Amino acid sequence: MDDIDAMFTHLLGEMDHLSQSLKAEGDSPEADSAAQTEKAFSIGFNDLNESLNELEDNDLDALMADLESKSAAQEPVTSEPNIGGTNDQTAPPATTQKHEPATALPPPTPNKTERSKNEEGKISRFFLCVCVSSNDGSSKTLMVDERQSVREVLDKLFEKTHCDCSTVWSLCETNPELLIERTFEDHEHLVEPLSAWTRYSENKIYFLPRPQKYVMFTDPQIFYMWKKDKAALSAINQQAKDLLVKENFGGSTLIVPDLEGTLYLKEDGKKVWKPRYFVLRASGIYFVPKGKTKSSTDLACFVHFEKINIYMTKNYKQKYRAPTNFCFMLKHPCIQKDSPYIKLLCCDDEKTLVLWVNSIRIAKYGTALYKNYQAAMKRASPTKTLQSAAHKGKFQCLY
Repeated sequence: MDDIDAMFTHLLGEMDHLSQSLKAEGDSPEADSAAQTEKAFSIGFNDLNESLNELEDNDLDALMADLESKSAAQEPVTSEPNIGGTNDQTAPPATTQKHEPATALPPPTPNKTERSKNEEGKISRFFLCVCVSSNDGSSKTLMVDERQSVREVLDKLFEKTHCDCSTVWSLCETNPELLIERTFEDHEHLVEPLSAWTRYSENKIYFLPRPQKYVMFTDPQIFYMWKKDKAALSAINQQAKDLLVKENFGGSTLIVPDLEGTLYLKEDGKKVWKPRYFVLRASGIYFVPKGKTKSSTDLACFVHFEKINIYMTKNYKQKYRAPTNFCFMLKHPCIQKDSPYIKLLCCDDEKTLVLWVNSIRIAKYGTALYKNYQAAMKRASPTKTLQSAAHKGKFQCLY
């Protein structure tokens, strides 16, 4: 019995020594340093808007390296295997804020204002890092939040590039594989169309003037008096133009131009273009089937506007053997490569191209275009002109 008591006492001593060693290891300076580092990172990103503003003026490479290092420090290490194989993401990277309680005690019940702020802080924030370069070699870095409109991004670029804030300045998306370009509308959220780009996309965004951006308001007679001859259109004075804008855009409902005419349609899978008679309506584009009349009961729907965007093309006379180079494309924004779901139309001349492209924009976006134009006019300086903007050079946004 004495031997058993001695062995039991020895065992208790060993267990006590082991527990003290584990406690000392848990309280080591290395563990405290890691905890303080994680806490400092969490506090540093509590106010994302303030952090983004500080990051905007940094170099893009340094910025991305900083974000990657901090994200790696925050992410917990896990040993779970990637069951689904590689994760081939096609959207730009996103960041999510995580807020942890300061203590284990339950916090006091917040009032209505505090609750709304807390709920807003818990929402995932998605943003893009955009580098803006000019021809003189200078560059700017922008952090574009998912809630920012193209108008807000343009205003920020005006401040950083010191251009004249003219209404013609635009953000344009290009797709080199399809040889197309689209001017973003000012009310669009910039992150949304960029999220449709593929992972290895060579698409780019350009910041440059587009004189035809608001031509439907500066020269409305082109669209609402298009059947008249050139001499009659050029004789329209400013008062008559303002009246046309008020009649077609200022009422309770927008009036879509009653546009119709012959366009060349590219057949699916072939480099053959056939003429068809098309008619523009508020809901979409319709065509006259073979052997039918222009009566509304005989019209067949060609495309609806809800899920398509309109794109300008480049050199399609060579690429697709189009009758002319005045072509435009209608497609879903998620289609990034050649597809049978793409619709290609060709016009006889540039005047007809401008007429159809901007009339489709009027039908698709409605009164939002007029609101965009009014906001752009308030931002623009009346003493500045497009010619002065040309001397500033063109700025290219590299995503």
